[in-house]
Amino acid sequence: MTKSVAGELADLELPVERGCPFAPPAAYERLREQAPINKVRLVSGGEAWWVSRHEEARAVLADPRFSSDKRKDGFPLFTLDAATLQQLRSQPPLMLGMDRAEHSAARRPVIGEFTVKRLAALRPRIQDIVDHFIDDMLAADRRPVDLVQALSLPVPSLVICELLGVPYTDHDFFQSRTAMMVRRTSQEDRQRAFAELRVYIDGLITRKESEPGDDLLSRQIARQRQNGALDHAGLVSLAFLLLTAGHETTANMISLGVVGLLSHPEQLALVTADPGRTPMAVEELLRYFTIADGVTSRVATEDMEIGGVGIKAGEGVIVSMLSANWDPAAFKDSGELDVERGARHHLAFGFGPHQCLGQNLARMELQIVFDTLFRRIPALRLAAPIEDLPFKSDAVIYGVHELPVTW
Repeated sequence: MTKSVAGELADLELPVERGCPFAPPAAYERLREQAPINKVRLVSGGEAWWVSRHEEARAVLADPRFSSDKRKDGFPLFTLDAATLQQLRSQPPLMLGMDRAEHSAARRPVIGEFTVKRLAALRPRIQDIVDHFIDDMLAADRRPVDLVQALSLPVPSLVICELLGVPYTDHDFFQSRTAMMVRRTSQEDRQRAFAELRVYIDGLITRKESEPGDDLLSRQIARQRQNGALDHAGLVSLAFLLLTAGHETTANMISLGVVGLLSHPEQLALVTADPGRTPMAVEELLRYFTIADGVTSRVATEDMEIGGVGIKAGEGVIVSMLSANWDPAAFKDSGELDVERGARHHLAFGFGPHQCLGQNLARMELQIVFDTLFRRIPALRLAAPIEDLPFKSDAVIYGVHELPVTW
């Protein structure tokens, strides 16, 4: 391929599938080395700036001159087609699509629900949930067991259901709709899944407004009533974001984390020998896989310069968190899985004001799952070669569709 030059259109059309189940596409490395800020084509149409180095990625994500508002002209459609974007624009914006004062006002009332101190009170319950599903795995009549269905999906689904006050009996419904929304299937399928999930959550909020419980959403309703302004549509958007993001990402990280550790037995041995290493291992697995690559899009609101490259107002920017997290300038030997790395400066949860609201919950779930799973089933192993696993090359959120394990 020819050498890329900043400002010229790179020989790359996004999205790009990972060539190896673990590593970023080779084109990412080429662009990061030759032109870390470069224009690329989008399969959905148009062009956008592609930011692939850790330093510039953090600069973009922290700069308020880059807007997260998908309603603005020029916002890059990397993971959304125009019809789905129009559907989103017809609804009150999700917190992820708000800027500055609007974003702060939406985030402030709920951020207290996700502090380390408050979540620590949930640890015993999450431990019970993990133990319950591992009990079921151990009692299974047949092996191999699909870890996705047996553990990876049900743990975060049940946790987020209890946190939000969503009936877990409905988990098949919202899991299937969320899965359809993040897969690159037909426009019609994604739009239908989006609409059906919004209708479901609208009804859920309506019920909680008349019959509140002891859960996050009910507390938000009570707070709004105390302030004299109940925002039903805003609550639907909040619940939609927390329910969908609260299980899909963590579920995929559980599965990929198990694959990563089982395929690197020397790293797994370090963790099982000293569970004190598990928090660092979780950070490294988050960095290594970076399952939500490319979802961090922005649009410039004024002319500016990032990394020596001029970006004009109205131009779209996509931060490749996967490329940034494999940047050797930020992470030595970045292609190696190293559970002792201490990679807390990774971008798997984003950076800046839009950094993931539920990151502390995700970390705790992952730590409990990995510690408990490998302690209770020390002989756990993959029941299929890695190259035969059905990785989610067709999805916005990376993972595996099935993960057969045995012991």
